[in-house]
Amino acid sequence: MMCREKIEAYLRANLVPFGVHAHTPAYTAQAVAEHEHISNQLMVKAVIVVADGELVMLALPASRRVDLALVRTMLDVREVRLASEAELAEAFPDCEIGAAPPFGNLYGVPLYADQSLENDRVIFFQAGTHTVALSIAYADYKRLAEPTIVSFTHHYALTVH
Repeated sequence: MMCREKIEAYLRANLVPFGVHAHTPAYTAQAVAEHEHISNQLMVKAVIVVADGELVMLALPASRRVDLALVRTMLDVREVRLASEAELAEAFPDCEIGAAPPFGNLYGVPLYADQSLENDRVIFFQAGTHTVALSIAYADYKRLAEPTIVSFTHHYALTVH
């Protein structure tokens, strides 16, 4: 079963209504938000890190960036780095690289969601592909994915040239 099918089946099995949003290929969460004409705050990206050798999934809005020093402190580990493409391919074999949905529980990966998501009624996320996003109520996401809610991000700094 491909990632999108797995996520949709999981949502249906848990009676969660969801929207399907097809778009032209987009390789960043910010690009998906642009294609979908939604705020970067509503587009959730899954960032996969390796913390002392173990994979960890971080869910955060596209409008924010991970602070690896905060993650290291939060997890009480010595080393945190972004996962490699090979590690992503192995951990999420049914997803396109960089399009894993923010459901670490479906892949046996611990999941942490940034506290800034708590203000969103609805969230959007990639469904394992660079051409389809799904949307669900944040309350349903929190109930199904069971993330640990913490603060580990900063807003992207705007640069003017």
